[in-house]
Amino acid sequence: MVAEMIPLFGPVPGGMELAVILLIAVLLFGANKIPKLARSTGEAMGEFKKGRQEVETELAEMQNSESDAANADSNPTVDAETSDSA
Repeated sequence: MVAEMIPLFGPVPGGMELAVILLIAVLLFGANKIPKLARSTGEAMGEFKKGRQEVETELAEMQNSESDAANADSNPTVDAETSDSA
């Protein structure tokens, strides 16, 4: 059985659809604003990726510290001489 991939956003527009979308964008924003819009969109995506990586790193560190704490609780290394004298 072959697993079928389900697209998240539906079908990707073809050549004519992209031309219509581009024409509407030029009419709405003007030809001078489109490069600025694309640049700001790219910067926003970069910031989003950077923030996502920071969150993933923090989560991984939290999981590692929790597993280290669990291992320390389950395997206490107590010196036999100090526990006998107490």
